Amino acid sequence: MPARRTAVTILGNVVHQGNMLAAELEGPTRNPHYGELANNDKALVRAILGLALRRRGEIAALLERLLDRPVPEKTGRVLDILHVAITQILFMDVADHAAVSLAVENAGADKKARPYKGLINAVLRRLIREREELQAGLDPLVLNTPEWLMTRWTASYGAETARSIAAAHVAEPGLDITLKPGLDVAEWAEKLNAKVMPSGSLRIAEPGRVEELAGYDEGAWWVQDAAAALPARLLGDVSGLKVAELCAAPGGKTAQLAAAGGDVVALDISSTRLNRVTRNLKRLKLKARTLEADLGTWEPDEPFDAILLDAPCSATGTARRHPDMPWLKRETDIAVLAEMQGRFLRRAIQWLKPGGVLVYCTCSLEPEEGEGQIETLLSEGLPVERAPISATEFAGLDGLLTEAGDLRTLPNLWACEEHRMGGLDGFFACRLRRVS
Repeated sequence: MPARRTAVTILGNVVHQGNMLAAELEGPTRNPHYGELANNDKALVRAILGLALRRRGEIAALLERLLDRPVPEKTGRVLDILHVAITQILFMDVADHAAVSLAVENAGADKKARPYKGLINAVLRRLIREREELQAGLDPLVLNTPEWLMTRWTASYGAETARSIAAAHVAEPGLDITLKPGLDVAEWAEKLNAKVMPSGSLRIAEPGRVEELAGYDEGAWWVQDAAAALPARLLGDVSGLKVAELCAAPGGKTAQLAAAGGDVVALDISSTRLNRVTRNLKRLKLKARTLEADLGTWEPDEPFDAILLDAPCSATGTARRHPDMPWLKRETDIAVLAEMQGRFLRRAIQWLKPGGVLVYCTCSLEPEEGEGQIETLLSEGLPVERAPISATEFAGLDGLLTEAGDLRTLPNLWACEEHRMGGLDGFFACRLRRVS
């Protein structure tokens, strides 16, 4: 019961108050009730929340069919209780009667929800009796994606690809890790019961607790989506070079650049997020200087040989790992973020030595935050040119490059049984060179 009650509370905090799921589950803002749970109950809460958010639109459509009228506002967590219960009934290996009983008990413990115990019981029992009829005609791929996102993805990538992206977001992704340079990929794949991705990342289908995996304590690897591991490699050999990673947290790319021998300074505006970068570097026994700074005002003491700008973005390419994203973001966010990205990109170019290389990247599927930024930049006559990426530079780039020579990954790529459905986060990256 505590696990279900905590799942209901956190779900409400995310969808009604706009709290990020990650902030509810980890760090200084972690939900206190979640922190008190045993590890197995924490895993249950994460599983419930992941499915409840991935299937949120579908569940909402079912509730429209099940309810004669909308549940009044200010009724406690009635809808959240129903969403959690329906998640368990339809998408988890939970006995129907147990899911109903727990939902009714949960409502009974909430003063405002208590009057709706009978409604909750009746709605869930009807769902169990009539689930096939109630689910008939629903289109989960459309329902589980906010309309504005599906419209955008259809316009950018076509209807078939948009639906494939939506399908990739429904499945729970595996855990991707990046090995330290020099370690034997096949050996570690066997140790971790992992698949080797085309790019060399390792993917573990059912990892359990990350801290208990082989190699964690000795710092042999770090967690990093296979797509997120590509942009840092586009800088080429950074050994001995002065390198800046801008907007560095959570630090996977910082680790890559430090492990490759770069003299790295990692900047981020958040001290809390930078602390996470520092802790990860310490575990990995890697060195990089971390610096809390606002890219809108900060100026370096001297120019850099190479810069990786992982710009703040809408993160619409990360829904497979962050199922709360579609329900937290708004279409109006994109224009605001695009303006910021443009400012940061133009400032970063000024911090490059002549001949220096900058990789601009975002984990967004929206062209305004990727291709559009570069086309606008190159039309302004600034001392910078595109340095096209070639599929021969390193393994795993086949099928991931645009005609212009930029990197564009989509969640439905590498989405096969072997690599697990939902193959990659959506990323855009462009390599630029300062010419004077």
